[in-house]
Amino acid sequence: MATTDTEQTNLKPGDCDLGDVVWDTGKDVPGVVMGHLGGDRVQLRAVSGGREWDAHSLRRLTARERLSLHLAQRNDATRKGL
Repeated sequence: MATTDTEQTNLKPGDCDLGDVVWDTGKDVPGVVMGHLGGDRVQLRAVSGGREWDAHSLRRLTARERLSLHLAQRNDATRKGL
């Protein structure tokens, strides 16, 4: 599956809403937007939980990345018997 240019465009931290899942291009990992700090950065937390970190450089997830995260969460829930 090919990604499109629109999926790879950078996001401004102010364009993200709380709860959005975005890709931190600085750390090269996905994260959930937990808060906004000023207008130039957001706080992210790993999808599986953990400590928050500040991110400046973001992009939207590709369709493949969204599917992969969703399947990982479903598999984890299945292993836990949920």
